[in-house]
Amino acid sequence: MDVCAVVLAAGEGTRLRPLTGRLPKALCPVGNVPLLDRALDRLAGLGLAGPRRVAVNACYLGDQVVAHAGGRAHLSVEPGDPLGTAGGLGNLRDWIAGRGVLVGNADAYLADPDAPPGPDVAALLDGWDGRSVRLLGQPAADPAAPGTFSGHVFVGFSLLPWRLVRDLPAAFGDLVRSVWRPAEAAGALTVVPYRGTFYDTGTPADYLAANLHAAGAGSLVDPTATVTGRLARSVVGAGAVVRGAATRVVVWPGATVGPEERLTDAIRAGTDLTVPAGSPSRGRPDRANL
Repeated sequence: MDVCAVVLAAGEGTRLRPLTGRLPKALCPVGNVPLLDRALDRLAGLGLAGPRRVAVNACYLGDQVVAHAGGRAHLSVEPGDPLGTAGGLGNLRDWIAGRGVLVGNADAYLADPDAPPGPDVAALLDGWDGRSVRLLGQPAADPAAPGTFSGHVFVGFSLLPWRLVRDLPAAFGDLVRSVWRPAEAAGALTVVPYRGTFYDTGTPADYLAANLHAAGAGSLVDPTATVTGRLARSVVGAGAVVRGAATRVVVWPGATVGPEERLTDAIRAGTDLTVPAGSPSRGRPDRANL
C-alpha cells in the first residue's frame, strides 16, 4: 500500500518561549540533534525518505525550517499563521494524492530501547487495511481523562487513510476534531501501544527530560564544546563553553556558561538566556502547532 509521511513543523512553540524566539521548535536540539532531524531519521528507518515520500510543513520562522530541511523533504510553507495539524495536511492534499499518510509531530521524542530510530513506529503500518485510523499511544495515568483514546495518550505519530484526508480544507483545524474523534465514534480508530519512552518536548520541563534521557546516565558533550567547569547529567552542544557548573542543564550550541555561574535544571541559550525547567508532564494530543 502506497504510504507517504508528513512531519508537522509549522507551530510557534508558545510553551517553549522564549527559547522559540530564537529557533523554531522543530529545530530545538535534543541530545544535540535537532528534533526535525530525529523525525526524518525515524521515517528513513521505515524506508520513507526524500521529497516524493516525505513532506515537512513550515510557518513560524519557516525560513529556518526550509533551509535546514533542504532537499530531504517536500516543503509546504504556510502563509500567515500556522494552519494547525488538519489544515497542514489539507494544504498538502495535492502532494499526498491518494496515499495513506503517516503523520508525525516534530516535537515528539521517542526512544525504543530495542530498535531506534525507526522500527518502533513500524507497528502502525503492520497489517494496516488502508481505511482505518491508527494512533501510537501509551496507557494513560487516568484512562478516563479528557484527551485519551481507549485509555491511552497519543505519543506523536498517527496513520491516516486517504479517504479521510482528501476532504480536509487548507484552513485552520486540528486532527483531534477533524479526524480522530469522528473515526473513534465510527469504530474506525485503533490505538497501537508503544512501550518505549516518549516526551512531547513542548514545555521546558519535558524538553529538559528528553535531553537527559538522550544523554543516558551521564553527560553528553559535543566534541567541539569546551568544558572546564563542573558538569553533571547535562547536554552541551557544538561550540558551547562551560566554565562554571551545570547540573541537569541543556547548553545550546554556541552558548556560554560563565565561570561564576551555577545552573541547575535549566536550558541555556546564547550568553544571556536561561530558561528554568519544572517537572515533566504527560503528553497531550495534537499539540504540534502550539
